[in-house]
Amino acid sequence: MPDRLFRYTVLTFGCLTLLLTRSNVAAQSPDTSFLPIINYSVSIDYEIGGITVSGTEYVDKSRVLARSGLVVGQEITLPGDDIAEAIKKLWRSDLFSEIEFTITNLIGTRIFLNIHLKERPRLSFFKFRGISKGDADELKDRIGIRKGDPITKNLKISTVNIVTRYYKNKGFLNVTVNLFEKIDTSQQNYMALIIDIKKGNKVKIYSIDFTGNHHVKSSKLRSLMKDTKEQARLNIFSNKTSKSGTGDTTKTQYIYWNNLSFKGLLKGMYDYGSENFKIGIFNSSKFLKKDFKDDKAKIIAYYNTKGFRDAKIMGDTIYSYDKTHLSIVVHIDEGGRYYFRNIDWSGNAKYSTDTLNQILNIKRGEIFDQGLLETQLYSNPLGNDITSLYMDDGYLFFQLTPVEVAVEGDSIDILIKVYEGPQAIIGKVTIVGNTKTKEHVIRRELRTLPGNVFSRADIIRSQREIANLGFFNPETLGVIPTPHPEDGTVDIEYSVEERPSDQIELSAGYGANRLVGTLGVSFNNFSMGSVFDKDAWSPMPSGDGQRFSVRAQSQGEFYQALTASFTEPWLGGKKPNSFSVAAYTSKRANGFYNSDRKFEETESIVTTGGTIGLGTRLKWPDDYFILQSVIELQRFDLDNFSAFLFKNGIANNINITEILSRNSVDQPIYPRKGSKFALTMKLTLPYSLISKRRFFTQQDWDGLDSEEKYKFLEYHKWKFDAEWYTSIIGNLVLKARASMGFLGQYNTKLGYSPFERFKLGGDGLSTFFLYGEEIISLRGYEPEEINFRQQFEGATIFNKFTLELRYPLSLNPASTIYGLAFVEGGNIWYDAKDFDPFEIKRSVGLGLRVHLPMFGLLGVDYGIGFDKDLSLFQRGTFSLMLGFEPY
Repeated sequence: MPDRLFRYTVLTFGCLTLLLTRSNVAAQSPDTSFLPIINYSVSIDYEIGGITVSGTEYVDKSRVLARSGLVVGQEITLPGDDIAEAIKKLWRSDLFSEIEFTITNLIGTRIFLNIHLKERPRLSFFKFRGISKGDADELKDRIGIRKGDPITKNLKISTVNIVTRYYKNKGFLNVTVNLFEKIDTSQQNYMALIIDIKKGNKVKIYSIDFTGNHHVKSSKLRSLMKDTKEQARLNIFSNKTSKSGTGDTTKTQYIYWNNLSFKGLLKGMYDYGSENFKIGIFNSSKFLKKDFKDDKAKIIAYYNTKGFRDAKIMGDTIYSYDKTHLSIVVHIDEGGRYYFRNIDWSGNAKYSTDTLNQILNIKRGEIFDQGLLETQLYSNPLGNDITSLYMDDGYLFFQLTPVEVAVEGDSIDILIKVYEGPQAIIGKVTIVGNTKTKEHVIRRELRTLPGNVFSRADIIRSQREIANLGFFNPETLGVIPTPHPEDGTVDIEYSVEERPSDQIELSAGYGANRLVGTLGVSFNNFSMGSVFDKDAWSPMPSGDGQRFSVRAQSQGEFYQALTASFTEPWLGGKKPNSFSVAAYTSKRANGFYNSDRKFEETESIVTTGGTIGLGTRLKWPDDYFILQSVIELQRFDLDNFSAFLFKNGIANNINITEILSRNSVDQPIYPRKGSKFALTMKLTLPYSLISKRRFFTQQDWDGLDSEEKYKFLEYHKWKFDAEWYTSIIGNLVLKARASMGFLGQYNTKLGYSPFERFKLGGDGLSTFFLYGEEIISLRGYEPEEINFRQQFEGATIFNKFTLELRYPLSLNPASTIYGLAFVEGGNIWYDAKDFDPFEIKRSVGLGLRVHLPMFGLLGVDYGIGFDKDLSLFQRGTFSLMLGFEPY
């Protein structure tokens, strides 16, 4: 019965015949004797009395009815387009392989329909053929199909496209992907999908050539293409044979031996080398359409900077060089070169046209560069642009609109329209994200105070000061200004992310029959005022930005040391005046263990001291300058100590230190820009010149015992240290550093102080080690390799120069890691008359730095000293850094 009814429907509704034929339903001669006679020449309106759905197993029937667009009570015309449109909608879902509409009953003008469907096969499983297991696992996640999914046309196309794109991104440009379906006899209407992949050979870019580039060299254009590179190669004896892309073949000899002029020879060597020597160890030579498109845009952008504002890519030719290589020819139309002519201003009342032209710094006749114009108007990295000029003076609502008013020949006239608006006043200043640090610690570093005139420079400076506190992640530090034009104010919100700042040092080892142990803690965000608040101990009182540290070290009976320090960066809380206090003691001894295993001391030196310091931020020359004053009392107590200038006695070192420093680096852990320098003067009273000893002759001084001669040390000591940081490309940073020091004497008859001298070499881990000698690191050398005399006494002069190229591997605040390459040089001298700044010990090497919030800086360097009397393979030396970067 259903077949007869269906066939009747085909004949009656001739408009469905084509759609049903697509569904593989054959029309046969029907038996229509049981149905009422219908007049086919007249269209009749019917009301749908009911719709049923049959044949579905997984697709919900209500979903079928909703997708068909037919509803009970709807009026349709037969013959007509209503049923045909319903079939089209169901067919577009791609869920069915057959669609049948039948009339099940007809009562007057009420018609009852049945939609019979055959669902597309479902996926039982799929597998890859022709690829590795690793690729198959990766592709399974990418294509995202699962058992039970209907095998639709869209699923097949999507699968082929994803697999093809995956391999083309890996350089297999000739990959082919075919899908095969296999009936699964274990489940009704289920099929397996076989994804057959033929990768072919990996295709790389052999050559990139250009046509139409008359003003820019092809080598320059290739260098602009950052992601589309030629394959590295070395062809010593070859001429280039290439195709133009149109079938023509050219052969060029690059070294013109008939032109023996120096300039011609250099040109020939350059052309030959640029073609046959391609170096790109870290560059991929894969061809990716998206990257190629982006690189072509970079070429046009470069042309625009050179005045070729009409430059365009006319097209490109990509052809097969051989089975594994392709060549690219880019066709360029440079157009004409344009120049700036007249630059006029309108609407500027605050600043004169001469002032604006001076800041803009674009002269008549300069090559037209839209990028340069925008940089000088909006975003000069040094802050020397028009926008900064206005915004630093509170004109937050200020706007600039450059307009080309005339283009005549190769000259362009520009009119810059200025809307200054009113000065914006800072309203609310809020801070969010500080879960540990108290708000006043952050707020006292801000330059943007409520009621002040808005300044972009003040916002940038405030961000820097917050970053340099060391309590927050500098990579996520944010600022959101919210302007209110209706009342001329702006609210500012600073967002911070706390990171661990306290550090612990814990180490132990055993060597040379000695147990060596170190324990130290530094609380860098301490709160002395909360010490007596029991609720603040979690685990230590924190949040006030103070620093408290304690460190103990022991090597058994041979060496013990203890230090403690406290720093308040804002003494009184009103001004940035720092206060610091420290105390330390250490003992170095030699001896032996007797038969009872008791240690018998034979010699020792005990160092005890303390410091107290005050610092203040200066306002002139600018407020990056800090002046610090430190008073130190230090005592050396020697008992039969044979490794020094005198064995017994006491030496007192009472000195005052003045430090003038300037620090403008953008952040402390991985600086990208800015500089630091410090000029240090450390001196004692000239005792030998203000006591009766000022009348001593040289013979009198020589007659004194050393312990009497150096009871009160006298000297003046000078040091200078400077660092510069600059970003070369992105996070690739160049650091340059220069340091020097000089130890002076007041009385030539007394000579130089045996303390406070310099030693150069090693890792510099002990800045003041044992006898009050300052150790300066020089990677690649041990102290005795620079000057053998350093084993017995320090020098009075040193200098040191460093260049470092740094690149971060991780800027995560939980573990900042960066690698570096360095060039370093330095030397020491024992007398000013021997000083020669060009006589230095040179080294090069590589290093790694890891900054962990809990442990501070950890680092290792491997340096090769050039000026050693050793073979190349014996010149290398490892250096370690623990807790701080050595001097």
